Amino acid sequence: MLELHGNHLIGHQTSAESDQTFQSANPSTGESLPTVFREATDAEIDRALTLAANAFVAFRQTSVEDRARFLEVCADEVEALGTQLIESTMAETGHPEGRCVGERGRATGQSRMFAQFLREGSWVDARIDLPQPDRQPLPKPDVRSLMFPVGPVVVFGASNFPLAISVFGADTVSAFAAGCPVVVKAHPAHPATCELLARAILTAAEKCGMPEGVFSMVHGRTNAVGLALVRHPETVAAAFTGSLRGGRALLDAANSRPNPIPFYAEMGSVNPIFVLPGALKERSQDLATGFIQSLTLGVGQFCTNPGLVFGLESEEMGSFVNGTAEAAKNAAPATMLHAGIHHAFVEGVGTMQGMSGLTLVGQSNTPADPAKSQAACHVFETDASGLRSNPELYEEIFGPVSTVVKCASPADLEEFASQLEGSLTATIHGTEEDLAEYRGLINILEKRVGRLIFNGYPTGIEVCHGMHHGGPYPASAHSYFTSIGTRCIYRFVRPLCFQGWPQSQLPEDLRDENPRGILRMVDGTYTRDPITR
Repeated sequence: MLELHGNHLIGHQTSAESDQTFQSANPSTGESLPTVFREATDAEIDRALTLAANAFVAFRQTSVEDRARFLEVCADEVEALGTQLIESTMAETGHPEGRCVGERGRATGQSRMFAQFLREGSWVDARIDLPQPDRQPLPKPDVRSLMFPVGPVVVFGASNFPLAISVFGADTVSAFAAGCPVVVKAHPAHPATCELLARAILTAAEKCGMPEGVFSMVHGRTNAVGLALVRHPETVAAAFTGSLRGGRALLDAANSRPNPIPFYAEMGSVNPIFVLPGALKERSQDLATGFIQSLTLGVGQFCTNPGLVFGLESEEMGSFVNGTAEAAKNAAPATMLHAGIHHAFVEGVGTMQGMSGLTLVGQSNTPADPAKSQAACHVFETDASGLRSNPELYEEIFGPVSTVVKCASPADLEEFASQLEGSLTATIHGTEEDLAEYRGLINILEKRVGRLIFNGYPTGIEVCHGMHHGGPYPASAHSYFTSIGTRCIYRFVRPLCFQGWPQSQLPEDLRDENPRGILRMVDGTYTRDPITR
């Protein structure tokens, strides 16, 4: 078992220069946990990013197989932490053991998935246009391009996924896969868990012979640490999962630099559900049960949590609301991630209870214990007029609370869909006939979300090649990019073109012989064949 020291991990060294300290707390008891952590100084941040910049040249030149093996060994080392990692995560987040074990599997699984993705190789988007020296009126040069790593990346650990979207989450793994060194800002709510994960990565880096500086981690509770990381001149990109307020502040810092950098923020959304008439007639009770299960999954602390549900006023819609209220009663309160999130949830629910035109139709029968940072399920109901009078309902409240909106007409559905800000997801429950009849609604939603779900639920994101987890602002800072799935590697690469270069000096994947047999575009046609001339 590792003995925690609470220091920053900067390359091969530990560091503890600041007198400003903090401790994490067990959210279910409020008790401080024993390890003391320190706020990072500007000098420590500078050392971490300078090391990362120095490591970049060597790291980007490692072979695909070396980087793939590094990702696999990282997964092995995280698993080797055993029960210590699970117990630490439980103590700092209030997550039950099964959730922690499952999330560890997601984290290690995505790292191994990226290893295979690297080996397959087509992601580099290699394109080759062969020369035509006799072309008139001007000869055509030899032009070749592929995706190239951008450099040192800063990653901000997320509060709600301490294993899968944090130190060893998709941001870090995809940056490593691209060939980019990473400096992580540990999340202050679970710093002990972060230290364990960071030390596993550093052990893997040493075993795989990776250059010093390929990974570092610093701690910090203040906004100053995050801003300093984003503003550092060696930072070339940053990734963040968290609140709109925090993400926006860092996005503004990234854009106001003398040389602005891409800042990939995933900031949550209301993730509306639309229950169409065909689905209501077929399975209103099943829809109610499934909705509450999705709403309360992880104590409602998923960025895809469904915060609004729309349907047309009808007998079946009434049955759905009644079923929702009944299911909500049976949803037991549970501990939230930390006291700050719990306070914001309680405050948000209190605001909703004071809104005119809004009725609380269902909540957990068992009272929530504030001493344990517990949240109870709350479901409100309103109509079209109530939503128009309370536009705050379009804003996310992090936790198990949602509002069902009974609409008078399909025009209401389209109006409210048009009022939605950018969202990660939208869900439609219906039949194929519903999809045809409500095509106008779907057309609106396609412009406002990153993922459209049919007859399912937004929570429980599948980590796979086809997944897109992002959406128009404010759901994310760049709707073109995902923070989950293998496409997230494209945040940390850029196209680099080689014109007129000799074969011996080209990147391996652009050479005529195509030694790895990857899929490439050659003169406009995709092929895995070598070029013979």
